[in-house]
Amino acid sequence: MNETQTVVGVGIADLNIVQAPGIIRTSGLGSCVGVVIYDLSNKLAGLAHVMLPDSGLAKEINRNEYKYADTALTLLAERLCANGARKYALQAKLAGGAQMFQFSSSSDFMRIGLRNIEAVQAKLAELRIPVIAKDLGGNCGRTIEFDPQTGKLKIRTVYKGEKYI
Repeated sequence: MNETQTVVGVGIADLNIVQAPGIIRTSGLGSCVGVVIYDLSNKLAGLAHVMLPDSGLAKEINRNEYKYADTALTLLAERLCANGARKYALQAKLAGGAQMFQFSSSSDFMRIGLRNIEAVQAKLAELRIPVIAKDLGGNCGRTIEFDPQTGKLKIRTVYKGEKYI
C-alpha cells in the first residue's frame, strides 16, 4: 500500500464500495464471510461482511439488511452498478466461513460458517456473479483487504500469515 491509498473499512454486518486507488478492508472474519464483488476494468469494488445466511430467520423489526447473505449481496451489486460497474463484468472473491468453535452436536444449525458459505455461493449464482477465487472454511479468523487496481485479495489468517488470491 502506498501513502496515497485510502482504506475504506467495513465493519461486521456492513458493506461499502471503493474506487481505485483506494482499497477496502474488513477484519474479524470468523464464521462470517467476506464477499468482494468487483468490476476490474472500472477499478471498482465492494465488500460485504456477511454475518448470517438468511434474513428470513430475522426477528428484528428494523433488521440490518447488510447482515445477511440473501439481502447484502443484492444491495452490494446494485450499489456497484449505480456507481458505474457493469453487471456483466462483476466477479467475486470470498474469504471466511470458519468453524470457530467445536460443538458436540453435529447440528447444521450450529455450523454458521458452513451455512454462510452455502448461502453466499447460492446468492452469487442467482445473481450470475462468478466466484473467481476463495479461501473458505478452516477454524482460524481472517482479515482481508482488496485492491480494485490489481484485483488481488490479501488474506491474513491467524497463525498462518498472508496470502493473495
